[in-house]
Amino acid sequence: MLRGTANLSSGGTAIDRTKKVHPDNRLIAEMAARAIGLDIAGIDFLSPDIARSVNETGGGIVEVNAAPGFRMHLAPSEGPARDVAAPVIAMLYPQAMTSRIPVVAITGTNGKSTTARMVAAILRGIYQTVGLTTTTGVYVNDLLLKSGDSSGPKSARMLLHNPAVDVAVLETARGGILREGLGFDYATVGAVLNISEDHLGVGGIDTLEDLAAVKAVVVRSVAQRGFAVLNFDDRRVRALARRSRGRIIWFSRTGSIAHPVMAAHVAASGRAILLEEDSGAASLVLYEGDQRTAIIPVSDMPASLGGAAAFNVENALAACAVATALGVTPEQIAKPLKRFTSNFTDNPGRFNIIDVHPFRVVIDYAHNIASMRALGHCLGNLNTGGGRSIGMVSMPGDRRDEDIMQMGATAVPMLDHIVFREGPDGRGRPRGEVLRLLEKGARSAGASARQVSFVLEERDAVLATLRLARPGDLVLLFPTRVEEVHGQVMAFQPETPESLSREAVRADK
Repeated sequence: MLRGTANLSSGGTAIDRTKKVHPDNRLIAEMAARAIGLDIAGIDFLSPDIARSVNETGGGIVEVNAAPGFRMHLAPSEGPARDVAAPVIAMLYPQAMTSRIPVVAITGTNGKSTTARMVAAILRGIYQTVGLTTTTGVYVNDLLLKSGDSSGPKSARMLLHNPAVDVAVLETARGGILREGLGFDYATVGAVLNISEDHLGVGGIDTLEDLAAVKAVVVRSVAQRGFAVLNFDDRRVRALARRSRGRIIWFSRTGSIAHPVMAAHVAASGRAILLEEDSGAASLVLYEGDQRTAIIPVSDMPASLGGAAAFNVENALAACAVATALGVTPEQIAKPLKRFTSNFTDNPGRFNIIDVHPFRVVIDYAHNIASMRALGHCLGNLNTGGGRSIGMVSMPGDRRDEDIMQMGATAVPMLDHIVFREGPDGRGRPRGEVLRLLEKGARSAGASARQVSFVLEERDAVLATLRLARPGDLVLLFPTRVEEVHGQVMAFQPETPESLSREAVRADK
């Protein structure tokens, strides 16, 4: 006995015996590693002569090490060095495979969250683990890792550091780009949905051209072999095509394959996702070269409200374009879109229709004029009860005075009664100033004193709005704290004739 162990660190010697190991011994070692599920293992095999079968000499395995050292092979005491690292790296990263997961970055003024969730729903059928960042949180499949606004680079990095994630879908907002850029070096797919007035006058972004330059950061981040998904209907977005190193995929709700630019793009084997009508029925259609493939009828998408929710049709077009960029087939796209709805589970705070009360409630994070107008276009389809339209409306205080006033004016023709609220979005303005600007805008649009109410804080404003509603009415809530407001709506107890009568008796006493 020379020593109790044979470790190199305690004075053991390493002699290369690679070419002399008996095939039986090698096979037994491989089976031992696989028996416990290891692709790479160090086998401690005791044998009087490794060149002879253990079945002949006796001996056996005393340890299977999941983290073996390479030093004894790279620099043995005797015999030739063996580059064991090379086959390990070759196994982990095959030549024909990429060493990165696909990264999808989605930006735009409106529709980012819904489009990102649609894309994630589609990719759940392709990838085992889908990561998603949105303004409501960071998700891995259905698991919420972090709640709150997660549309910036910190949240993107948090998701990309997660080794379980197979594909990342990142909502990428203007604010995060301005603060510290992107949370990744380049994207497999970069999508720009639209560019309209929002956040102007904030962070040095004063014009729509300035805003387009910020959104262009996502387009410029697209890898050379990647894809830029762009809205053909928005001229500022269309102009971003020249910023992309990758290939372009157009999507369009109003464009036609007959458009010269679109026709030339498709003829050159480019891709486009268009909304087309045939015999009065609208469908999402994929064009590529001389191929035309119908993806899904609009009537089969619950989130489209039969086509009345045009903004969700546009979001679905963008989601289809992103999915095709990642190699997803039309059949694989259609099935998830048939299940994707605008309920709070699938898409919290985005066009959530709630029919648990005698009146209908819609919760939507409409925080700018373009999103308010888009929702206004489908009010007729939402107000199925034939009653009044009542809404809680606000705008963040970091917007320009004229924007806040315009929000107030925009609400007037949409709603029979408006509850203007301010908190929790004052964002540095003196308390009550946002309400004053909203009122000024509403008055300029002809609102009467009876048409508007003013409640400072959101929770109180939600309660006031719900209490105004009667059977058959439509209640529109545009909240900041989406989850809190949803819980408040679900817990609300409408006043019945009996409760009103009891209230009157208490008041009389």
